[in-house]
Amino acid sequence: MSDLSAFGPDFPFAHDGWITHPAGLGQVPRDMAGTPVAVIGAGAAGIIAAYELMKLGLRPVIHESGKFGGRLRSETFEGSDGIVAELGGMRFPVSSKGFYHYLGLAGCETRPFPNPLTAAAGSTVVDLEGETHFARTLSDLPPLYAEIAAAYDAALAEQAAFPELQAAIRARDVTRIKAIWDPLVKLWDERTFYDFIAGSRAFQSLGFRAREVFGQVGFGTGGWDSDFPNSMLEILRVNLLGLDDEQRYVVGGAEQVLHRLWHAAPPCAHWPEGTTLASLNGGATRSRVTRLHRAGEMIAVTDQWGNEQSYAAVLATCQTHLLTTAIDTEEELFGQKLWMALDRTRYMQAAKTFVMVDRPFWKDIDPATGRPLLSMTLTDRLTRGTYFFDNGPDRPGVICLSYSWMTDALKVLPLPEEKRVELALKALARIYPGVDIASHIRGRPICVSWEADADFLGAFKGALPGHYRYNHRIYGHFMQADLPAAERGLFLAGDGVSWTPAWVEGAVQTALNAVWGIMAHLGGGSHAENPGPGDLWADCGPVQLPE
Repeated sequence: MSDLSAFGPDFPFAHDGWITHPAGLGQVPRDMAGTPVAVIGAGAAGIIAAYELMKLGLRPVIHESGKFGGRLRSETFEGSDGIVAELGGMRFPVSSKGFYHYLGLAGCETRPFPNPLTAAAGSTVVDLEGETHFARTLSDLPPLYAEIAAAYDAALAEQAAFPELQAAIRARDVTRIKAIWDPLVKLWDERTFYDFIAGSRAFQSLGFRAREVFGQVGFGTGGWDSDFPNSMLEILRVNLLGLDDEQRYVVGGAEQVLHRLWHAAPPCAHWPEGTTLASLNGGATRSRVTRLHRAGEMIAVTDQWGNEQSYAAVLATCQTHLLTTAIDTEEELFGQKLWMALDRTRYMQAAKTFVMVDRPFWKDIDPATGRPLLSMTLTDRLTRGTYFFDNGPDRPGVICLSYSWMTDALKVLPLPEEKRVELALKALARIYPGVDIASHIRGRPICVSWEADADFLGAFKGALPGHYRYNHRIYGHFMQADLPAAERGLFLAGDGVSWTPAWVEGAVQTALNAVWGIMAHLGGGSHAENPGPGDLWADCGPVQLPE
């Protein structure tokens, strides 16, 4: 596993070290043992936080409005023997050591993800403006692509002290990280990714065409033009933490990690041996939350059937906009500056189209070219990215015909599944004339547009220039000791609360922050030999920009 870790740079706290320390996360007072804590959302943040709260001896009561798993959604093809389409998170960088800790506890297997120009993909086809290139490595592409890769490395070194900063992250040198990163926050918070590219000397020398190709094809997992309007800080974090490198997928589907944690029986304070989240919740999650309001020193949670229960602490892991739309949240539970941050959070669109095929036929060799019939494909056509998943020669395979973001995702938003497949096949036929993909398709296609899902309203956060202050408020909300009493007890978590939206490690880390916050709120704390995120906040918390 990579020596790089999702460690900072905004808050360089070792979450992976905290959860693996033999002393444990901490403890709550004896008279608080068994205290119910409401958890809204059964996604990665909700289930992982609930798992750790249970180990502390608390009783997590989990509410889910839709499908268990959140955006770790592994949809099984009808009639198949466990063949899945990964509609949400599907590629997990090995630097996400917090998530891999829980993946290990769940006993799940991972394999290299078939990203472009990787051995796992085998081969890659880049199709831009009707010109197609076949490659196994970067050196197989025209020289412009290597020049673009070198230009991006040069831009990172020139404008973001990238080699020095990543070395500090690898060494977990908090002082050095903060010394380099904090000035970059002030410099790049209000500037876009495109500004970073266009303003670099390396890209200026290559001209507009290089920026265009970079947007279409990018680096690592593919094109980045959908992120061009985002704050450059978002992209720097991805690069620094290796989130776009050494990615793996979960065999059988990522959703099963959460199902296995739901049924896991770790050693727990207070609870008898064999206790699980499932057993504490009567075998099923509770219904959709429709209202949150203050009830004395408690917070009352009302579900869609009118059932109401009051809690000493509540953890909301839902998409932040739902707190102003789907859930009637009493305004006084948050300060006005936090409401501003919640409402200004911007979410990006994403769409995927999957089909199951009879076998991994794409690996067949075309006698005319000596190449595989189909390859991992990056294109400026409607499909944008096409991925192939081999489950073995005697089992059905899966093709992600299209994975697209923002405007490209909106193009197919109103379309039914069959039409999406039709359009994808038409686009791929222009790249691979004579290859009859349709003849291999089995069963019904599986598609998703996350912005059309009422429980999500988008795929993941994408901070715009000027959003750092908002992110700081949301991320740091678990530090509640200095808040007015009326604003304490309701906590936030999820990848959209984190500094690294779209990556499950952000959900894991904010879930653990919330666990510390809830523990402290109930009068408990971390063990002296294993200080938690709140204990070290004053020493290495995110830099605060002036208002």
